[in-house]
Amino acid sequence: MTSGADGPPPRRRGRPSRTADTTGPDARTRILEAARTEFAERGYDKTSVRGIARAAGVDAALVHHYFGTKDEVFAAAIELSFEPALVVPELLGGPSDGLGERLARVFIGVWEDPASRVPLLAVLRSALTHEAAAKVLRTFVLRRLLERIAAQLEVPDPAFRAELAASHMLGIALLRYVVQAEPLASADPEKIIAMVAPTLQRYLGEA
Repeated sequence: MTSGADGPPPRRRGRPSRTADTTGPDARTRILEAARTEFAERGYDKTSVRGIARAAGVDAALVHHYFGTKDEVFAAAIELSFEPALVVPELLGGPSDGLGERLARVFIGVWEDPASRVPLLAVLRSALTHEAAAKVLRTFVLRRLLERIAAQLEVPDPAFRAELAASHMLGIALLRYVVQAEPLASADPEKIIAMVAPTLQRYLGEA
């Protein structure tokens, strides 16, 4: 008879062999970094769990062990770029009348950073053509970021307001970084923040 007394069960399916190269935080970090690179270079459709494992130098079972499905690896790659656990307190930590500017500054800052922009470009492009990728993006952007912000504010219809704010920011990302439409593509980030902030403030900061 088996028992849980010998230790907790694995987080995900599969029980990979425990070796120095496939256990511990280093292995998980390698998998996540490999996933970001694979999604950025290949897009959602052409990226596989086996390919991620191969790039990370681990067995595919270990990817399932830490992250589960490809969708969940994809979501973790998005989260690594936004670091919502750090972003949300930063956004809510100041005066309520400055929320729009803080949100615009964080969002544009993430996209302007080459280290986070490359995987996010892959995320956005994949979401336009693949429903699974779109679902992951919707879940992350709305439920894990914007709704967490809106839910803590004294405003009606927080979910609807979160969607409006998300549509505004993702539209900017699409035109500036994917389509590269001018003059938006070459505009100074501070100019964009100054013009976008009042609209975001109206969505999320006004009753």
